[in-house]
Order: sequence, then structure tokens, then C-alpha cells
Amino acid sequence: MRIVAGKYGSRPLKSCKGDTTRPTADKVKGAVFSSLGGSFDSGRMLDCYSGTGNMALEALSRGMKFATMVEKDRMALNVIRENVKSLQEKNCEIISGSIFSVMNRLKEAYDLVYIDPPYKEEKNVELIEKLDQLSLINTNGMVVVESLAQQTFPEQIATLSKQKEKVYGITKITYYRKQEQQ
Repeated sequence: MRIVAGKYGSRPLKSCKGDTTRPTADKVKGAVFSSLGGSFDSGRMLDCYSGTGNMALEALSRGMKFATMVEKDRMALNVIRENVKSLQEKNCEIISGSIFSVMNRLKEAYDLVYIDPPYKEEKNVELIEKLDQLSLINTNGMVVVESLAQQTFPEQIATLSKQKEKVYGITKITYYRKQEQQ
């Protein structure tokens, strides 16, 4: 696993031993960021199930101003810290805990939210609704959900509208954008 592009391009990242995390494949990660284009430049990112920090560190490498990484697994937290340290990245915070248990402590809204839970623990629609309710997604902010390819999601979740879906093998990426309130 490595950083695909940006200031840390081609730098390797550590991963967790065993199957406690499922890092997003470099091919899928590259496709996600290509689809987002410049929408992440100088914004804030929330990585809800950070695992190794792979997605948040890619966003920072490509110009994101700040990233919040949330992870509850102790071994994964140690790997995130090692990856952040190896890149000497200062514009991030690592929060220990489940996203559902820590989101009330988050104070600022995000321009990009990445949701990639362990598939058996998936509560993506509920999470998006709660993030929207707590005003943690900026207007025009993007929420990207990684799931199994056969999973389906509604066209609208709270104030977010589905923009598109792409399937890469067994993985589906679904993009939502927060709409302006009328």
C-alpha cells in the first residue's frame, strides 16, 4: 500500500497484520480521488473508519488542508500513528473510538467525508443522517461511501443527494453531495 499521488506520491504506508482492517486498494483510491477532482483542495476531511489512515493521508498528500481520522481498533491506531509519523504530517488529528461515539465531540464541518466501515458493521445511511443532523458536512461537501458492490443506497439521505456510483470488482463507491438548504 502506498500514497498514489501528491506531495507524498509513491511513499509506502504500513498496514495492519491480520484482517482487522481492509485498506482501500490503490486502484480504487486513485479512482476515488480522480473522480473528486479538485473538490478536496485545501478543505477538511473526516475519515470515519480510518484503518491505516490510507485515505486521509492520500487526501493530505493531494492538498487537503486538514484530516480527522477516527478509528476504534488499537492495533490500527498504532499503524495510523506510524504512517503519520513516517510522512511527518502535522495537519491531522487521530481520534480513538467509534465514529458514533465521538461525532458529538467534532466541532468543525468537513468538505469530504469518507465512510468505509467493516462490511458487517455497516450503518452508512444512519451515519450520514447523523453527520448531517450535527452539521458536520459543509454545503457542497462530498460524502464517499465504500461498500460491497451489491449494496444499494437511496438517492437522497437527509440533505445529501446521490451523485454517482462506480463498481470496481467487489467494491462499490457511492458519492453524495450536500445540497444547499432552501
